[in-house]
Amino acid sequence: MYSKIFTTAYQNGKAVSSQRIIPFRADPGVENHVVNLYPDVNYQVWDGFGGAITEASGYLYSQMDEVRKKELVNAYFGAGSNHYRMVRIPIDSCDFSLGSYSAMNDPEDIELKNFSLSRAEQYIFPLLEAAQRAAGTSLEIMLTPWSPPPFMKTNGQKTSGGSLKTEYRDLWASYICRYLLEYKRRGFSVRYLTVQNEPKAAQKWDSCQYTAQEEKEFLRDHLYPAMRKNNINDVSICIWDHNKERAFERARDIIDEKMSSMVGGVAFHWYSGDHFDVVSLLRETFPEKKLIFSEGCVEYSHYNKNDELRNAQIYAHDIIGNLNAGMNAFYDWNLVLDQNGGPNYVGNFCDAPVMYHTEQSMLYRKLSYTYIGHFSRYIMPGARRIASSKYTDELEATCFRNPDSTLAAVLLNRTPKVLPVVLRLWGQICEMALPETSICTVNVGNIQ
Repeated sequence: MYSKIFTTAYQNGKAVSSQRIIPFRADPGVENHVVNLYPDVNYQVWDGFGGAITEASGYLYSQMDEVRKKELVNAYFGAGSNHYRMVRIPIDSCDFSLGSYSAMNDPEDIELKNFSLSRAEQYIFPLLEAAQRAAGTSLEIMLTPWSPPPFMKTNGQKTSGGSLKTEYRDLWASYICRYLLEYKRRGFSVRYLTVQNEPKAAQKWDSCQYTAQEEKEFLRDHLYPAMRKNNINDVSICIWDHNKERAFERARDIIDEKMSSMVGGVAFHWYSGDHFDVVSLLRETFPEKKLIFSEGCVEYSHYNKNDELRNAQIYAHDIIGNLNAGMNAFYDWNLVLDQNGGPNYVGNFCDAPVMYHTEQSMLYRKLSYTYIGHFSRYIMPGARRIASSKYTDELEATCFRNPDSTLAAVLLNRTPKVLPVVLRLWGQICEMALPETSICTVNVGNIQ
């Protein structure tokens, strides 16, 4: 038995990647520096990794030449890429759009005769179609609304929060169903729908607030019946879709005996901190529900966009913590942004794993792209997390058994010192050293 070890260290401001093969040998009774792996103790099944196709990303894609377009989609979806097989797409506009828009704006059009996906056809669908060609398969889509049209809301605008007027709940449910049907008609596979992006937030961009009771009533009495009426039976509905710190309360307030069959999962973001214990609590309380990380990014208003190491470590730390707590899938935010962290029509600029310098017509892969790849390239859809233990809290680790019976263990060292590791598996050990400020993926061959 042997390990293929893929390491990315950060030295003198540069990423240094290396790989090597280390054989296992009989365990002589090592006690120190041990990381134990237990393939016979299994937890949640892994669905996959992905990112968001926003209008901003689609617009930048439209501005690229054919070489850059191919480079972008291959980086995420092609052979030897980060192996994304999932994408999240906004229903109508979000902050990462060229402006605020809706597919229909006429309060008299209750039959949705003027419903149009022209904006999606212009910028989102071309990137989605290219991504699917690069992947060689249909991508699993999550659709998410940021705001109903202004006339449906209490504040009369898509931005700044407000709530859905009760008299428009049926029409809004029909509107969402129309989105699902239009995607299906075009041959796209929508796997998940979230009820509302960040229902607690009143943002200066597209937003709409729901209390737990309002989200429950809308889902139970309007959205779910509308989906059944339209024979939309293969789309799983996720609630919350906001920061982790209140995810458990929202799930507890919505999911009862009647609602359980309507709720497929709980979606969450990272913007309020780790809260991995909340994810664990969700997994323990609702073991049959999908727990999906639906959005996270490095916001320039909070972090230094030039600190690539710290920003990449944010990703790895959060992914490991969520995986070990029971997460089933991971959707990053924008696939690509420009050199300023946009376009964003309200100036909410952020980082992305791949950036496109519009003036130089150049794509740049950030260190976060490489760090995400340490997970997404080796933990395959259908993998199952296995038990593990580690000797120090200076080391972060997670491990999965893939469908082909290979193991993928990801080890993160955020410290400025080398950390020795003795990987122990079924009475054998593999000794290695993790360089300072590094991430390492250990791929163990078929263990059957």
